[in-house]
Parts: sequence; C-alpha cells; structure tokens
Amino acid sequence: MKLLMIYSDKFSYKTSIKNLDSVESYEENKQIENVLIGFIQVEQQDEDNINKVETKMIKNLKWAANKNNTKRIVLHSFAHLSMSKADEKITKDMFDRAEKRLHDSGYETSQTPFGYFLDLDIQAPGKSLARVFKEF
Repeated sequence: MKLLMIYSDKFSYKTSIKNLDSVESYEENKQIENVLIGFIQVEQQDEDNINKVETKMIKNLKWAANKNNTKRIVLHSFAHLSMSKADEKITKDMFDRAEKRLHDSGYETSQTPFGYFLDLDIQAPGKSLARVFKEF
C-alpha cells in the first residue's frame, strides 16, 4: 500500500469523469475544511493481507490527523502511486470498512466518489507533518 496524507485547510472536489463501469453515475460537489486527505493506493500484493494493511492505514491516518489537530479524514482512492493495483471490489470494501472504523473511533470520515476522476482543489499549508508519505 502507498499512502500519501495531506492536511488541508480547505479541500473541495467535483466529479468529472466516471472511469469504472461498475459504479453508478452521479454528480457530487463537496468542500471540507480542516481535513486530512488520505490518497490511497491499494496494491495487488495487499490482497492477501488486507486486514493487516487496513489496520496500518487507519493507524497512520489517525496519527497524521492528530498531529494536524483535526478529527476530519477523507479517504481518496488514488491509483497513481504505484503500477500495482488491487481488485476494485477489494479496494472499495476496504475503504468502506476503514470509514466505519474511523467513524466509530470518533473521526468525521468520508470518501470521495469511488471510480471517478475528480476536479480537486487543495489548500494545504506549508508546515511540518502537513504532507506525509507511507509505504507498507
């Protein structure tokens, strides 16, 4: 798994192009302030240990959110951090479980639309720990 975490004073997105036939067509436009965005690439080799990888991802997201004094986390599938990609259903199921686990731990958690290219606007401060990359 590759995980790029970016803290943002203001993060907004808008659906642009649907790139997975298996997802429903819809439009969404959303803005969130004081948020940690997890740009997440689940890789093929993660499929065999998906529960372990999911737990490591959640621990890292909580740590980075706490370091940036926020309880808001957005999970964003970002299949551009590696050439290796896990099955889309495995990835989406993991995102759904992680969102629930984070929510149950007291975080305001959401996901960007899965299976879409998005127009993104990220206002990220230039401070320590506002951008963190992890690989596991």
